[in-house]
Amino acid sequence: MSPQNSSNDPLLNWLLEPSDPGVRYLALRDLMGLSFDDPELTKARQLAHREGPIAVVMDAMDKAGYWVTPGPGYNPKYRSTVWSLVLLAQLGARIENDARIQKACEVFLEHGLTPGGYVTASGAPSGTADCLQGNICWALLEMGYEDARLELAFEWMARSVTGEGVAPMQDKKAPRRYYAGKCGPNFACGYNDKLPCAWGAAKVMLAFGRLPAERRTPLIENAIRMGIDFFFSVDPATCNYPNGYAPKPSSNWWKFGFPVFYITDLLQIVEALAALGYRNDPRLENALTLIREKQDDQGRWLLEYDYSGKTWLEFGEKKQPNKWVTLRALRVLRE
Repeated sequence: MSPQNSSNDPLLNWLLEPSDPGVRYLALRDLMGLSFDDPELTKARQLAHREGPIAVVMDAMDKAGYWVTPGPGYNPKYRSTVWSLVLLAQLGARIENDARIQKACEVFLEHGLTPGGYVTASGAPSGTADCLQGNICWALLEMGYEDARLELAFEWMARSVTGEGVAPMQDKKAPRRYYAGKCGPNFACGYNDKLPCAWGAAKVMLAFGRLPAERRTPLIENAIRMGIDFFFSVDPATCNYPNGYAPKPSSNWWKFGFPVFYITDLLQIVEALAALGYRNDPRLENALTLIREKQDDQGRWLLEYDYSGKTWLEFGEKKQPNKWVTLRALRVLRE
């Protein structure tokens, strides 16, 4: 289907409005199913990089290939290198369309990835966490960046889930061990009272879903199976995963937003499971129903969680119909 014959779908036409080149590009790519080299999509992708939100983020990059401050790039939130790369990936940025993205990815890996494959907020292995590891591994692949070091990063991420070949954090002489933050297998996190963290698990599973199937080793496949079992250990619609220090699940689970950084929503769980082939699993039915029920009377979704004033640009008014959130929802509902 081409944009010219989509006039019978008002919701899609809203997302295809030329006034929003960033959303239009992703709607053509993800909802219309245009191939990467389709002339219409190519034109839209170029425009999005030249005039859309991608351009705003890239213009804020230092010529040396980082945002705000050199180094691992985790701080300050949410404008430094880590968050800028994750945001760019969600905006559909591609290295083919801007050579600066390639440079930024290279610079990040120089400072934010340890020799053991740990993505780190501090420069040391102890600075790793599932949410950070998953976010970056997903983002670099999503933008088309390839590097042999990513294989090591995916291997560590899989090991950190399964526990295979990873020593307890108390064994400080071990060449590969857990740390206070990433403290154990099955997504255990020190920031979640050492319990499995579903926010981090969603990022890890998104990254595994982005990795082509032919590159998934038996170790990675095992980690994926553990992740699937974890998310289906409860009805995903309840988000009743271990809450750590809280008495009940965070209300943020049911606040759909854009962009998505380390705080996660139910929609991202479905995105991750769908990417791994579980979109039609009956165990997702309640979650999909909940997503549908959040539409307004015109079929749009509201922006319920945002980073207004915290990142490089605004993505809409809170509690109002939002194209970016609607795009996220339609991706999984129309898959």
